[in-house]
Amino acid sequence: MSINLNLLSDRECRNVTSEGREIRKVHDGGGLYLWVYRDGRKYWRLRYSIAGVEKSLSLGVYPAIGLKQARKRRDEERQRLDANLDPAAERRADKVRKKVASANSFEAVAREWYGKHVKTWVRGHADDVLRRLERNVFPTLGQRPISAIDAPELLAAIRPIEEREAHDLAHRVLQVCGQVFRYGIATGRCSRNLASDLRGALTPHKKKHQAAVRAEEFPELLRAIAGYEAIGDRQTRLALQLLTLTFTRTNELIGATWPEFDMDARVWVVPAARMKMKTEHLVPLSKQAIAILEEIKSVGGGGRFVFPGRGREKPMSNNTLLFALYRLGYKGKMTGHGFRAVASTMLNEMGFRGDVVERQLAHSERDEVRGAYNRAEYLPERKKMMQQWADHVEKLRLGADVIPLYRPAK
Repeated sequence: MSINLNLLSDRECRNVTSEGREIRKVHDGGGLYLWVYRDGRKYWRLRYSIAGVEKSLSLGVYPAIGLKQARKRRDEERQRLDANLDPAAERRADKVRKKVASANSFEAVAREWYGKHVKTWVRGHADDVLRRLERNVFPTLGQRPISAIDAPELLAAIRPIEEREAHDLAHRVLQVCGQVFRYGIATGRCSRNLASDLRGALTPHKKKHQAAVRAEEFPELLRAIAGYEAIGDRQTRLALQLLTLTFTRTNELIGATWPEFDMDARVWVVPAARMKMKTEHLVPLSKQAIAILEEIKSVGGGGRFVFPGRGREKPMSNNTLLFALYRLGYKGKMTGHGFRAVASTMLNEMGFRGDVVERQLAHSERDEVRGAYNRAEYLPERKKMMQQWADHVEKLRLGADVIPLYRPAK
């Protein structure tokens, strides 16, 4: 094909005007035009004919696309025309392909999966899952079509986590990726769970259980907590004592609000929204727990939260109880979660049925419907158990010094 090329110069492109017209189309050659608008805007366009139909294709904005680059783009599109391909149709098809690829990218599938599950998770867990994906997976695999990713590529994305010696995190990230791939399979975006292919590829990691004192060390801990006001504040001491008696999760305790407590019925109803398993949980209150709550009311000064933070608009910090245990000399020996482990061990040793203990620990069914019926399961036994537990804790505390576990309000 003989083409009259290079009619324009760089200088002409810079200085050309619309000469007062709304649009002036300045020809360069081979169908390449510089469209010059009245307001000074300039655009490159390629005019061509295919199947007898005149068409036009945008090649970019001047001066971002200079004359030399515009000619190069013209020549590339002319090669497509020589192969009987319509550049405009190819561009539309490419946009469709990119749109489909974007909808089926690992990040798109992962966010879709996340959206399906986030409402069933507690806030902290939901934040952890999304953060692990955004920091560790999306930067390298996010824009890749999920069906095109292979096992070595997934492993390469997780290796940097191992190199930081964050072995537990590496396994957790791989687990999350596995759930995304399973969702991708279910929705027809991929056909294989690559996380399963990587079993054994990561450095083995032994899960660390949160620190908890042994049963024989428990009485001394109770005495240390009772004397906490010598080094800390009263509210923290009361929170630790209530945690001892109820052995809920720390987040469930510090987020407690007064409407959740029915003092007459002697029960604390933790709403589903604040429970790990998203199922409402009943905590029978012993007479000792009631006394602690009454004392908290007498010193709390009112407010929504049972254990308010400094601003009173938010609850006590999640680290307050952990740092209090540190101050008592139990760093690395005891955590807020440790009270659950101690209670579980000791209650089983005291002869209480395992199912009753597990239900009180809120190790409930993951099935949402079954969980709704289970909130009051074994409740009469649980009430007796919680009172006997409080009595036992009090006896352990009284072992040497006659200082009660709780102090009635004055």
